[in-house]
Amino acid sequence: MALKINDACVNCWACVDLCPTGSIFRPGTKAHFVINPKTCTECAGAFDDPQCASICPIEGAIVRRGEALNPPGSLTGIPPERMEEAMARYRSR
Repeated sequence: MALKINDACVNCWACVDLCPTGSIFRPGTKAHFVINPKTCTECAGAFDDPQCASICPIEGAIVRRGEALNPPGSLTGIPPERMEEAMARYRSR
């Protein structure tokens, strides 16, 4: 399967225990979690959606073929352009 965890991962451990195949692990103490592509089934046949993405609190951290399963704005409800504007105002203070 093609799920990957990218550098946006904050190592919160939310996905690890939820993975039904035990495919998520951390290869080193300073690395973010990774998904073993040989054992990941994307939860097909067991769940409607990949469980790692359903629990991940970080937008854009889990991707399938380059597409974020939780794209920017999907968890917060704030469109990316509005978030950028708000952050720019915050930084200018």
